[in-house]
Amino acid sequence: MNGIALDGLREQLRGQLITPEDPEYDSARSVFNAMVDKRPAGIVRVAQVADVIAGVNFARDNGMPLAIRGGGHSAPGFGTWDDALVLDFVNRTGVRVDPEAGTARAEAGTTWADFNHATHAFGLATTGGIVGSTGVAGLTLGGGIGYLARKFGLSCDNLVSADVVTADGSFVVASEDRNEDLFWALRGGGGNFGVVTSFEFTLHPVDMVHAGIVIYGAEHSDTVAHFYRDYIATAPEEFGAFLGFHQGPPVPFLPEEWHGKPVCVVVGMWTGDAVEGPSR
Repeated sequence: MNGIALDGLREQLRGQLITPEDPEYDSARSVFNAMVDKRPAGIVRVAQVADVIAGVNFARDNGMPLAIRGGGHSAPGFGTWDDALVLDFVNRTGVRVDPEAGTARAEAGTTWADFNHATHAFGLATTGGIVGSTGVAGLTLGGGIGYLARKFGLSCDNLVSADVVTADGSFVVASEDRNEDLFWALRGGGGNFGVVTSFEFTLHPVDMVHAGIVIYGAEHSDTVAHFYRDYIATAPEEFGAFLGFHQGPPVPFLPEEWHGKPVCVVVGMWTGDAVEGPSR
């Protein structure tokens, strides 16, 4: 895109438009997965919904690809693309909790760490990501599995409504009784149905939790996996855990000789009134 066209977009924005000529371009175009290295034509740091409408209209009218960056955690790097216009919600991380209604509304740049911090003050939570740096937007639109899923369902199951800018630049609200087909699609169908600018969730009473991580040598993976499969099938719904395979992290509680070595990991969380560990 030429400078004149992008200048035309800049005049419609309250947020910042970053182009390849700007000194912060390289930092602004980077995403969580450093293996993804794209060079967008412009990056809009969204300040308000009007910026989203302007960006959608501009990209559509000029035949540009449009990429949406929420928390920026997307492993495939969906939050950027070559020669695209990127709508970056890095500055839109607000969470408004309504403890009386038992709901919270999160802006599209919110991470689950942001969300949990806001809701925990009221002794409330909903199913979020396994790690705090994951974005609320991407996880919810993709389904959303987390530690609370066994008791409260996926993130998308707890979605009450969403504010959306559609491809024609219209602003709509999607819920069970407004734009129902769009609401159905947003709950796990991915991000190609519009630009979601905020998410409203149902909250549940979750106060203090007990969490932990157990690391085994990879040679024990078969035994650990069989035990995990059998235990989780009948475990109380208050217990959520995940089995994974990693390289030993350089953390203080893991002996140094295991750093970088193949390991089997079980990470879990208990939200019940008492902690009861499985026998082995």
